[in-house]
Amino acid sequence: MSRGIGEFNQIQEQIPEWAAVIIALLTQLGDIWFLALVLTVAYWIGVPNRDDIGAVAGVWLAGMGLYKGLKEIFGFPRPDEPLLDPELLPVGVQQLYEATAFASGYGFPSGHAVNTTIVFFGLAHVLTVSTRRRRFAVAAGLVATVAFSRVALGVHYLVDVVVGFAVGALLLLSVQALSNRLTDRTTVAFAAAIVFGGFFVVTSDVAMESVFILAASLGAFAGWQLIVLGRRLVAVDLPSQAARPVALHGGLAALTLAPLVGTFELFPVLSVYVAGGLAGLATALVVTIPVLRHSPHARRAGVSLAFWLRAALAGLRYLLSPRTWRRALSALSECAERVRNRVRNE
Repeated sequence: MSRGIGEFNQIQEQIPEWAAVIIALLTQLGDIWFLALVLTVAYWIGVPNRDDIGAVAGVWLAGMGLYKGLKEIFGFPRPDEPLLDPELLPVGVQQLYEATAFASGYGFPSGHAVNTTIVFFGLAHVLTVSTRRRRFAVAAGLVATVAFSRVALGVHYLVDVVVGFAVGALLLLSVQALSNRLTDRTTVAFAAAIVFGGFFVVTSDVAMESVFILAASLGAFAGWQLIVLGRRLVAVDLPSQAARPVALHGGLAALTLAPLVGTFELFPVLSVYVAGGLAGLATALVVTIPVLRHSPHARRAGVSLAFWLRAALAGLRYLLSPRTWRRALSALSECAERVRNRVRNE
């Protein structure tokens, strides 16, 4: 049974051939690589609401696990209604169009609709540029543009993008509501990412993509727990007060890092699981490095560590230099000569 309502004829007939490539490029605004770039740049540039952007990234990871798991459960195919035959385009443009205008796998719900709803509306909620109304207007325009492009390209039915928008909005609001009851919304978001990443692993029977999403979620959660641990330790007045944050946040970080590190012992080096472990550890670094770089406490610790490392290297260089060894051998020879002379005199 088709999910369509005749939307392709009404939309595609109104689009000239020259606009097909533009629409294919516009759909990249909802691709995973583009949204990952947007979130990483926003998180790394040192904005004052980095915690909020981290929370949006966590909901985005959760959204990917959720919609990909739903795709596996429903198993609904994509429509076979391409906007344009690539053979009608010049060779160079044809390759670009084929790389951007086509999609594979299941079609319900639309991942582009879920992703853009979470990321663009999530950023509109937490950023402070311009006014709130303008931010949400831009977000709505971007989501609508990507949703239209998916239907126009014939890779999704209209119901796919509508449900995708609903799934993304519901997840975003649910995590926000749950975060309002807790102190750390970013922890809640990354925890949700682990839950839905595991959901995708189960529904897909451990597909390669599910391993990477779950590993990235584990790494992001672990990295954030290390950040929270550092903040708690800086805030304590007495050493005895550090026991609880070390046990809680340090334990959570160790618990989520353990499966990532364990892949190197349990699986072959070239397996997908080891690649997932590396991806998870890399995600942990992406989460922690910008916070450490902008933290005055981390900078002081880094200066101290750099000083002692330089001192240790200077000492090692001195010990290993030929001049030092010649002096040491000369001193040993003089000492041995004095001992021999003393023995002879006795």
